[in-house]
Amino acid sequence: MTVSNSTTAALFFDIDGTLISDKTNKIPQSTIDALHLAKNEGHLLFINSGRTICAIRPELKEIDFDGFLCGCGTYISYHDQVLFKRSIDEARGNAILDKMQECNIDCIVEGSEDIYFPRYISRFAGMEKQRNYYKTYFGLAQKTHIEDRGFIFDKLFARTDEESDKQAFFDFLSKDMDIIDRTEGRYEIVPKGCSKAAACDYIVKKLGLDPANTYAFGDSTNDTPMFRYARHAVAMGQHDKALEPYTEFITKDVEEGGIAHALEHYGLI
Repeated sequence: MTVSNSTTAALFFDIDGTLISDKTNKIPQSTIDALHLAKNEGHLLFINSGRTICAIRPELKEIDFDGFLCGCGTYISYHDQVLFKRSIDEARGNAILDKMQECNIDCIVEGSEDIYFPRYISRFAGMEKQRNYYKTYFGLAQKTHIEDRGFIFDKLFARTDEESDKQAFFDFLSKDMDIIDRTEGRYEIVPKGCSKAAACDYIVKKLGLDPANTYAFGDSTNDTPMFRYARHAVAMGQHDKALEPYTEFITKDVEEGGIAHALEHYGLI
């Protein structure tokens, strides 16, 4: 499985705050048009998201991306073929969920087939906002709750506060999980070795692409590994400052045509 054209660029896009506006919750038409132009130029387009595959918005799938790198590298597909999939063993997953409850931490538990929340109403308003989002846009997070168990998952998104014993929880995870600090007591938790960078590297090697023609587009801290990997890293106008040491170009805001502006800047369209 090799893409032989040396001029082909691999473009890796975060979703929230990059393709989808955090203000309007929509994909700007300028972004859709720019992605189609890049595709017509022969470049390869990949979603590279912390979201698991079940939580990819339908309108993104209509854009004809070449592949989906989901769950911070726990799932990789290319042209509808799943190339890589990594989930947490059920017994280990149950132990993690037990420890989570013991340490008074609330988590969104993310699998390839569904998203799982606790049956109770979380003390974190952001958790309930996310629960409503998954229900409204995807019909997820309704059939099975964390307390029910009996499911396999790929990663977690944790929320902590002064009532949480997060150090005990992180110590319990340290042998086989990586923890990504999303700031303000929020943490993304993935199997060791999985990341947005690992997903990029997998695709580049699998397709025989030139690493010099890799471009990453993002806005938040979980994009840092992808930014460090890609030869060209583009931060959206509104972005986490932690990305700046690894950023080559800062484009406009999502709503102001940031993706189109960046692709034009690099001569990709």
